[in-house]
Amino acid sequence: MAWQRVDLVVEGARAEGLADALAEAGAVSTELADADAGTDEEHAVFAEPGGESAPWPRCRVSALFPAGFEVGAAIAAACDECDAPLLAPASVQRVEDADWVALTQRQFEPIRAGERLWIVPTWHAAPEPDAVNVILDPGSAFGTGSHPTTRLCLAWLERNVRPGDSVLDYGCGSGILAIAAMKLGASQARAVDVDPLALEAARYNARANGVHVEVVDAHLGFPGDARITVANILANPLRMLAPTIASHTRTGGAIALSGILESQGAEVIAAYAPWARLEAVEREAGWVLIAGTRLAAC
Repeated sequence: MAWQRVDLVVEGARAEGLADALAEAGAVSTELADADAGTDEEHAVFAEPGGESAPWPRCRVSALFPAGFEVGAAIAAACDECDAPLLAPASVQRVEDADWVALTQRQFEPIRAGERLWIVPTWHAAPEPDAVNVILDPGSAFGTGSHPTTRLCLAWLERNVRPGDSVLDYGCGSGILAIAAMKLGASQARAVDVDPLALEAARYNARANGVHVEVVDAHLGFPGDARITVANILANPLRMLAPTIASHTRTGGAIALSGILESQGAEVIAAYAPWARLEAVEREAGWVLIAGTRLAAC
């Protein structure tokens, strides 16, 4: 069966209403994304604990309709219903049906992420059974080990986790960093995120690896100070979260941050300066990992 994919660009504040209206008009699924992704105008969507996520200034609303459906009428009705003028011409593409599960799985192969650490998708056998293997099914959450920022964090954890450590993975996505920390010898790990799908994926992956990870919704808050805090998010939310991340890291503990372009490194380091002494320690493909020591409270 073939499908029609419709892509519409509207103001971010009107995107969710338009997606709902398209569903009412006959769309079988909808998706929201930053219309400026991959450009200098790209914006990260994030939320601090107790806050709400902010929409992108310009949002791409994608909708899937059955082949033969009159999408023009559906677009016009949906835009009129929620008063969402288009910021760019509508795009309609034919999408052939496929075995989407098999196609997705072929994108992910086992990945070496350090000297002895491997990330192994659930549908593959471990290339080195005696290595430290993290079995992973990312689901809808970020963190497959394929992105340079994730590999930078994993390699850093391999070098720095000591037996008995407590580790906080802030913005955990699939839970990959917290799970790796446990397999590397940490005695406890907490995985924190604002995305319910990420929390679900982190719980599932922890069970699949036979490790206990405390999975926490960041909106609800949580106690404790970790010996190691690692956060692989993006530069803007990392700057905003500096007081929070520092407050959950014990004095003399380690902080490692990634999701940061090399050009953004100095700004992130400056944001953490009141609480931690950080520096760029690793780089890959234009991304940087910043790490250092949590200072004593003033």
